[in-house]
Amino acid sequence: MLRGWTEFRQTLTSLSDLGSYLLNSVIFLAILLFMSDNGMENTELSGTGVTQATLALPGVLAMTLVFGGLLTMAQLLATDREDGTLLRAKAIPRGTHGYLVGKVVSVSLMTLLSMLVILVPAVLAIDGFQFTARGALTLLWVIALGFLATLPIGAILGSLFSNPRTVVGILMLLLMGLVVVSGIFFPITLLPEWAQWIAQVFPIYWLGLGMRSGMLPDTATVEEIGESWRHLETVGVLGAWAVVGLALAPVVLRRMARRESGASLEERRHRAMQRVG
Repeated sequence: MLRGWTEFRQTLTSLSDLGSYLLNSVIFLAILLFMSDNGMENTELSGTGVTQATLALPGVLAMTLVFGGLLTMAQLLATDREDGTLLRAKAIPRGTHGYLVGKVVSVSLMTLLSMLVILVPAVLAIDGFQFTARGALTLLWVIALGFLATLPIGAILGSLFSNPRTVVGILMLLLMGLVVVSGIFFPITLLPEWAQWIAQVFPIYWLGLGMRSGMLPDTATVEEIGESWRHLETVGVLGAWAVVGLALAPVVLRRMARRESGASLEERRHRAMQRVG
């Protein structure tokens, strides 16, 4: 954990690293404020008392968490595998374990910071949020389960690819497709039933639903499946992804670490130089 905290502090002192992490958050915040300033704050969803601008914020937070837990984690692990950082960690007793824990801590902290960059200004600038102690507790357990459901899967995906650019390209396409069908920015009930079933298999939909349940009034459930926040189902699906990820991640990472060697690293560097040439 100390390694993760150290990496997080180093990121905060590097303007380039900090900018790369927070750029998307600043863009999302600007979009939310634009929606608010251009009348969408007053565009109320029928019968809910919730505006379009208010509805968008929980979805943006959920997407930020998913992109941090999956995409950032996978990209960092693939990058460290490519440049030999993971190989050096492997040479230290329990180095691979310490490396993984450090990455989990640092990615979690940076993702939380990215979410706060969006949440705090948006709540102050957009009317309609009714935070309660119960809502705050809901957000806490949803975020905690979200990290457990995404970070191990991100580590698995990162260990399957030695090229971080390949990871980013493939995952970005998959995640954007899931965002479209997951009801992040509009009620999922507007989609065909088959698309709703696909969305409910993956964590993105349930994170968005959980975030909305903690930030929006209960009248907003009229736009949800079953007109309910479905907390038990949220815990069940996110918990299932967490169990699968936590069970598979150590196995996959150990196998990947065993295959790492100076020869394999040099071979990847040679292929990279050929591509550049």
